[in-house]
Amino acid sequence: MTGRPPDTDGRIHWGETREMNALETLMWRVEADPRLRSTITGIEILDCVPDWDRFLAAADWGTRMAPRFRQKVVEPALGIGNPSWVNDPDFDLHYHVRRMRLPAGGGWRALFAAAEQIAMTPFDRARAPWEAYLIEGLPGGRAAHLLKMHHATTDGMGSVQLFSRLHSRTRESNPFKPQPSPPMPERQTPMDLLLEQLVRDVQALPGLVLSAAGIAFRVLLSPYATIAGLAGFVGSLARVTAEPGAKGSPLLRRRSLSWHFIALDVAFADLRAAAKAADASLNDAFVAALLGAFRLYHEALGHPITELPMAIPISVRREGDAEGGNKIAGARFVGPVGMADPRQRMRAIGGMVGSIRREPGLDGMSVLAPALARLPAAILTAIAGGMTKSNDLQASNVPGLREELYLAGALVERAYGFGPLPGCATMITLNTHRDTCCIGANVDPAAVTDPELFASCLERGFAEVLSLHPGAAPPVRKI
Repeated sequence: MTGRPPDTDGRIHWGETREMNALETLMWRVEADPRLRSTITGIEILDCVPDWDRFLAAADWGTRMAPRFRQKVVEPALGIGNPSWVNDPDFDLHYHVRRMRLPAGGGWRALFAAAEQIAMTPFDRARAPWEAYLIEGLPGGRAAHLLKMHHATTDGMGSVQLFSRLHSRTRESNPFKPQPSPPMPERQTPMDLLLEQLVRDVQALPGLVLSAAGIAFRVLLSPYATIAGLAGFVGSLARVTAEPGAKGSPLLRRRSLSWHFIALDVAFADLRAAAKAADASLNDAFVAALLGAFRLYHEALGHPITELPMAIPISVRREGDAEGGNKIAGARFVGPVGMADPRQRMRAIGGMVGSIRREPGLDGMSVLAPALARLPAAILTAIAGGMTKSNDLQASNVPGLREELYLAGALVERAYGFGPLPGCATMITLNTHRDTCCIGANVDPAAVTDPELFASCLERGFAEVLSLHPGAAPPVRKI
């Protein structure tokens, strides 16, 4: 992974920024509307039940290696400026790390039902926004590690960086691993943060003046080229942020506060081979399978559709960027649901996503976000909600880790990610773990009123794409 080496005491450099960036501030504050909560949930399936004391010690070690997990969020007074991460003087590991056992015979459905309840429960904002659970009672003597975090902490790639740093490569304990001390407690008040923000704003004024002078000088030297470049960027930003040119499905119109999880396994090699058969990418195959599922679902309910408004996050991380945090840009487009041929569907998706990636304004929201983050929460919520509630599908492809990983002596067999539903009908994530594409679908049951049918259509949607690779193993649904 990219990033700096550990500190001399072994602490990793992950999630070290004190202030939230503009995007993280938006995600933190729009929760004034509970339908826009930004909770991400990761579920790792373990091949055995770890020793509880060892699991607890691993959690304690992880919070010392990555001190972000010992920090809470403090808002500046009057909401002026961005929230900051502050070492929690009242940090209590016992609150954050929990243990539970599923009812006998409950199986995989009991696991995901428990995970749904955990994920839907809002965070205590007076504490660090994360919780970890060891869940026992799974089939075959297995267990699950559930990690619930606020999306303001990190994005999908940041999560992969974290697990790569903290998970072990052996089942045996390492007595020589670094043992950094806990971070020193801080007692920053909202007024302290406001004063810090005002000082930074004043210090930044000379730079802003010089920047403005530089822009003016360039306009004087090359007025037509500078104005044309600015107009091109503004036009690109308008295209990136515009509403998709498709109406939402009448079947998926309703929204609620409830979440429902579905998990599916697809062989990585088979999905990659199917994509290659269409001269497409793995991401094209993933999105094509999802759109196939939506086509099948609507046909089964007697309401066929040809297109669907959707969005995908695109990573804007660069080599050498700090690890952790959020470095993503949202891209919205019209999903070609009506294309029954998976090969044609993949190629259409690849063309659209490629076009979006080439837009100069792709990360343009980072230009607008600082101003948006200073708006009152009610206005901010209305703006952000308007950009996500029209989406029937949000899909995220996270390239995961291909090597064997262990947690407190237990092998991680599967790793599913369940993203939030910020007003959209469905959020479906692909996380590559070892040789498996772990598909985690979070659906709003008010929109997807027949989740069992939808889960079946997800299987068939992936089977459609996998049919391009003869001999591919069928998708396997956990529940």
